[in-house]
Order: sequence, then C-alpha cells, then structure tokens
Amino acid sequence: MTILVTGAAGLIGQSIARALVGEGYEVLGVDIAPNVAEVLEPLHVRPLHVNLFDIEASLRAIDEALNDAPLVGLVNNAARMQHDQNLLWQEFEAMLRVNLTVPYALSQHLFPRLKATKGAIVNIASTRAHMSEPRTEGYSASKGGLLSLTHAHAATFAPHVRVNAISPGWIAPPNAPHTQADHAQHWSGRVGVPEDIAQLCVYLLGPKAGFITGAEFVADGGMTRTMLYV
Repeated sequence: MTILVTGAAGLIGQSIARALVGEGYEVLGVDIAPNVAEVLEPLHVRPLHVNLFDIEASLRAIDEALNDAPLVGLVNNAARMQHDQNLLWQEFEAMLRVNLTVPYALSQHLFPRLKATKGAIVNIASTRAHMSEPRTEGYSASKGGLLSLTHAHAATFAPHVRVNAISPGWIAPPNAPHTQADHAQHWSGRVGVPEDIAQLCVYLLGPKAGFITGAEFVADGGMTRTMLYV
C-alpha cells in the first residue's frame, strides 16, 4: 500500500512521511530539494526529485515511479511561501500554481488509482486561510482556495475517495528556541510540532476516518479562536 507525499523533504512533510512508514505504508516522497534522497532514504521513504511547477513532467515521473503499486493515499503538502510587499502578479500566479493548481492536478490525475483502493486525500492548508499578516497575499489566497478545493473534490470524488484538509498553525521543530510567551499564547500551552500534523494526517488517511470527508481540521493550539484586543 503506497501513499504519495509532496513536499516530503520539508519540516511537516518529513514528519508525515516518517509517521506513515511507521504505520506500515510504502511512502513515495516528492520534493524539489536537490538533497531529497539524502533526506528521505534514512526514513525508509522512496525519494522522487521533481519540480512540481512543471505539472505535466511531474505527473509522468510520478506515474513511472508508482508503476503498478496500489495507491491508497495522497498528501498534498508541497507549497511556496513568500513575504513581499510588492509581489508581482507573475509571482502571485506562480504561488497559486504550486499551492493550488498542483494539488488539483495531482488529485484529478491520481483519482482512478485512489478509487480502485477506496483511498483518501489530505490537503495541507493553513490557518492563513482564515487570518493574515501583512505581505502574505499569495500564500493566504492559495490556502483559502485549497480549502474550497477540498470540499469540491470531496463532492466530486464521493463516495469512492475521501478528501479532507488540515490547517496547521504555528509549527516548529521540538527543539526550537521559543519563549514562554510564545507557548503561553496558545490554549494548548505550547507551540505546535510537526508530529501534531503527522498524526492527524495518519488518522485521516486511515480506515478509522471512514465517515469523514470534505472537512477541515484546524491544528493550531486554539490560536484562530483566541480573541485579542491590543
């Protein structure tokens, strides 16, 4: 049973891939990072170096890598992030391509494989779909679109393939140098770690989540529900 994870060499992607391997899945990890093999092979994840911006070439490479393996899951995790007050429309459009068009294209292309196994898709969105800071228009817009794509695909792919989204909040390595104030502002009492997202992803991809589709799961320690007046 194989699960495809995009952006697998990144902070959250590595954790998701590692957790899925721990559950007994074969994981194909896709990433643009030149050292993707160096990062993923120690995790027993099969690496695939592709540039998802080139969608057609990526789909061909993924088909070749999957071959006839039964595909039971897709995690659309790869994303571009850019803080820029003067973001050109071409750069905005490029961010939408990677963060939104690629998940659409992959989900559409891999649907027949996932249908054959009654598989599932998890889109990694962001709490920035609900709240923003300055100069994040491209990222926020793309993640908002990804949430809408999630429930649209859930409707289109029903009842064969479940589609859900996870919106992480502040996620950092467990040993990151945070202050007590950083942790205290979260209702959970701490900043999130990649494993928080990984375990939720494992659940949503598995059979115990068989009644859940078209849903968004916000994993942010309560931050988006916190009322702040300065």
